[in-house]
Amino acid sequence: MAVLRVDSSIQGTRSSSSALADLVMEAAEARLPELPVVRRHLGRQPLPADAWPTAVGAAFVAEDQRTPEQREASSLAQSIAAELRDAEAAVLALPLYNWGVSQHVKTWIDLAILGGGPGARLLEGKPVVLLVTRGGGYGPGTPKEGWDHATPYLRRILADVWGADLTVVERELTLVGVNPAMDGLKDLAARAKTIAEDEARAAGRALAARLGAGGIAAA
Repeated sequence: MAVLRVDSSIQGTRSSSSALADLVMEAAEARLPELPVVRRHLGRQPLPADAWPTAVGAAFVAEDQRTPEQREASSLAQSIAAELRDAEAAVLALPLYNWGVSQHVKTWIDLAILGGGPGARLLEGKPVVLLVTRGGGYGPGTPKEGWDHATPYLRRILADVWGADLTVVERELTLVGVNPAMDGLKDLAARAKTIAEDEARAAGRALAARLGAGGIAAA
């Protein structure tokens, strides 16, 4: 049994979502030093964009008639679903891109759903920490209110479809300091960063308490 950590930022060492995930893991590992972790980085090693349609096509072909590409795509879908099913918990750093989930995150989700089979509750009852970061502001009364089409979707998939016991940590205004047009929002951005970091640490401690009670450190 292990914790599955999935990152998806394309920002490398500048990633705000990965930085929050680091805080979750640091807080958890401070209490459970031997915590086993399985890692997948969708930003650095994106899944093939054609893997999902290829795997879907394979489902309509007898196994002995499948092409090598179809067999490979089907195997990939099953292995991604197995990572979720076998994990004791998950830490998912999934930033907002272009007002929605990125293509590589959507491919991961689609493959997991296909590999798990119809109605599979891949994270049933498991603690999952979702780290969401947004470059701008999307709160009530802002010009972009309602433009975040990723977070509601992720909540639906993780909690309602896969059955996760979900904790969401959100940080906005991450482009302050990068985009000069946002310089007037420095104080708000700093406060949002501090709150998100505190929430990430708290989520990590809660995760460790939950896993420790289940004996994961001895796995």
